[in-house]
Amino acid sequence: GPLPDSDQSSWFVICMRVRARITRSLSRASGAPSHTNHLRRRVLLSLGAYTFGGTLLSRAFAAPVVNTGQACSVSAGAAAPGNGNGAPMASSDYLGTAEARRLAGMERAKSLTKDQLSAPWTEVRRSLLWAAGLKDMTDVPPGLGNTSHCFNDFNHCDATTMADNSAFNENDGSVKGIALGNRLGKGIVAASDTTMGAGGGSWCTCILGANYEPPRDVAHVQFNSKIAWKLVWIPSSNFTSFALVDDDGSLLNVGTPADDGSLPPVGERRRNYEAVKGGRYSREVDSM
Repeated sequence: GPLPDSDQSSWFVICMRVRARITRSLSRASGAPSHTNHLRRRVLLSLGAYTFGGTLLSRAFAAPVVNTGQACSVSAGAAAPGNGNGAPMASSDYLGTAEARRLAGMERAKSLTKDQLSAPWTEVRRSLLWAAGLKDMTDVPPGLGNTSHCFNDFNHCDATTMADNSAFNENDGSVKGIALGNRLGKGIVAASDTTMGAGGGSWCTCILGANYEPPRDVAHVQFNSKIAWKLVWIPSSNFTSFALVDDDGSLLNVGTPADDGSLPPVGERRRNYEAVKGGRYSREVDSM
């Protein structure tokens, strides 16, 4: 980019000072033999060219630089503002959202049948992974795509659909109760189901902070992304049933899985509800 004004003027001043200093030194040699005077003339001519060149460089650096880059937080599968292709755009509040993918995740959640959501928990959880746009991966290390924890505890219950360019965002400390850094990018890339929507990825992010308005959870703060849906266990069912609610807190579906021995402990299910209590995501379950 252009040099600051102070740097431009300093460049010219340095040239002039060097020229004056050398000129004074050569002037003292005015009585020297003719070959010295000839050398003096050559040096002065060179200094003139050097000063003139420095001035041109200063002006060149001062010329404005055209920035042809365009920052865009919309996912590859969504329309950039003004491109007119008709694809869904991310909300201006959450530009880290893969919007087409989010809408597809909502539709998948709504499409799950009563039979699918009342099957043994192991099977229900596979259906939830599918609705979130995630693969069922248990044979890889944590951090590299392992999804065995997704929807299996109180916390990892957000189906977050983030844009490609926000998948490697880290927690700078803004999300309380979550590890600093919270690097999820490699896992997102490895575990995301590429058949759900165009562009972006998915992860089962932590719900801590979801009881605030606006939400202060990993999805909305670390990834600057809306969620496709959130799993919330229902207190009036003694936490035997759950609801799937969208980013606004509206109901998408309800399930009552059979306990095949792998269902999260009731303490985890209760804690899940307590983490969202008082916020938009408890509204539907509080009315059941």
